[in-house]
Parts: sequence; C-alpha cells; structure tokens
Amino acid sequence: MQWDDRIGRRLRLKDLHTLQTVAELGSMARASTRLALSQPAISKAIADLERTLGVLLFDRSARGVELTDCGRLLIQRGRAIFDELREGLNEIEQRSDPTRGEIRLGTTEALTGVVSDIICSLVRKYPRITYHVSVSDTDTLARELRERSLDALVTRWAPPFIADDFNAEVLYRSPFAVMADKSHPLVGRKMKLVDLMNERWTLSPPDSFLGRIVVDIFRRRKLELPPSVVTTLSIYMRLALLASGRFLTVLPTTILRQRSSRAWLRALNVDLSDSAGPIALITVKRRRSGGPLRYFQDASRVVCREMAGP
Repeated sequence: MQWDDRIGRRLRLKDLHTLQTVAELGSMARASTRLALSQPAISKAIADLERTLGVLLFDRSARGVELTDCGRLLIQRGRAIFDELREGLNEIEQRSDPTRGEIRLGTTEALTGVVSDIICSLVRKYPRITYHVSVSDTDTLARELRERSLDALVTRWAPPFIADDFNAEVLYRSPFAVMADKSHPLVGRKMKLVDLMNERWTLSPPDSFLGRIVVDIFRRRKLELPPSVVTTLSIYMRLALLASGRFLTVLPTTILRQRSSRAWLRALNVDLSDSAGPIALITVKRRRSGGPLRYFQDASRVVCREMAGP
C-alpha cells in the first residue's frame, strides 16, 4: 500500500472520526444524528475509506453494522492517533501555562475518598487544572483507559489485570474487611469468616473485579460464597443497605477513610489480613504525561505515603 498515493493524501481525520462514531453506535443512522451529517454522507465517507484501504471495514445487515477484523484494527490505531493529537494540543497549551489543563481520571467508588484527597492537595497550588472523574468498576475503567478515554486510573492492582500496555505504580496496600453499621449486633465481637455464613449479605457480582477478590477470600478459607440477598456492583447501594443495621458486606478498608462513612461504618473483628493488595496509579505505556498528569502523579505519591504511615 503506497502511503503518498493511497493514504497520505486521501485518508482524513474526519473520516476516521466518522468511522469511530459509526462503530460506537452500531448504526449509520444514529451516527448521522450525532454528527449532524446526512446518512448518505456517512455511507459515502465509509465507502471512500474502504475503497482507499482496499478492505471492508463493516459487515452490513438489516440490524446495523459490525466491524470487521480490519475495521477493529483501524479503530484501535485511530484511537492512538486522536490521543496523540489531543496530547499534542495540550502540550502546545501548556507551553504558555504548564499548570493549566484537564486530567481524565478513573477510579472505583471505594477509592473516591483517596482521589478526592489527592485533588484537594492540588487545587490550591494549581487552580487552573480541571478534573473529569469517571467512577465505575475496574474492568470497565481498564477498557476506557486502553481506548484512551482516560488518562489514568487509581484502583486496586491485580497481576492478571495489568496487561503489557499498562504501567502500574503501587501507591499503598489495603486489605478488605467485613463491614456493617455500628449498630449491628456483631460489631465488637471477635469471629471467623465461617461464623458469618448464615448472616444477611450484600455482595458484588462474583464475576466482577471486586467480586472475584471476595470469592478468593472465601475460597482460601475453604468456604463457598455465602448467599447474597442483594447482589450489585454499586458500593453505595450496599452501604445504604448496611445503614439499615441488617446487612454485612466485604469492602476495601480504604472506604473507612471517607468522611461520609466514618461516623457509622465499622469493620468487624474478622481477620482478613491476607487480602491486602496494592492500590496503584495505572497509565498507558509509551504515552507522554503532560504537566497536569505529572502533578497528579506527584501528589498521589505524597498523599498516599502520608496515608499509609511509616
């Protein structure tokens, strides 16, 4: 494939953006609405791309469109192109003011208090940095980081989760605990996990990132996962259930740092010290960190070092 003749002069960023939008929405009609372009214009842009590259990018059917293998490859490379362009524009802006810009962060509900502490440590010194924070489960956040929708994640690190395209800097270690409202009758009593199998539980889905860790905690004690009355990804929903005084759950002890939890949330006296795992700042390899993200990385180290103590 000749670059000058077939790519350099004929492949446009606008066409790549159109391709990404159609792929995301699964329909040229929906892409037409989002991009404020006619459907024939969308179809022509895709057809021109396919003609330039000499391959089909979509399989078309009455139900919509689906990327071919070649289409998925172009989308993957296109994300990197747009990400590099965005970072280049940020670098140009930062030449005049390196303390200005936006950081796109991802974290889990359990770590929102930690991320808030890091941001609070930065806002006075760098008031012109803004933050867009996505809160979700780690599996979803990892996908968004890989797609360059996020600049960094603060989440629990697990070896199977970290792929070759990610860097992980460990900030501190945090164990899990069985948690309950302070009014729960088991608060203050020393117990083993086996003693709690018949209690009323609310847990993460066992196939979720957090759920897999909880399954492993029980399995290492040769226990099956107890029946869960309410199974949900939402930590805040589980906290609301715990506040009734009737439920138990398993959560990272980091959540006890949140101001909204300190007055009422308690960790039961159940030894889960073997569940301690690293909390990490995760970024994409071979991706330059602009000024704002470097400041966030530096602040993360300071805040988490102070939090972990000696």
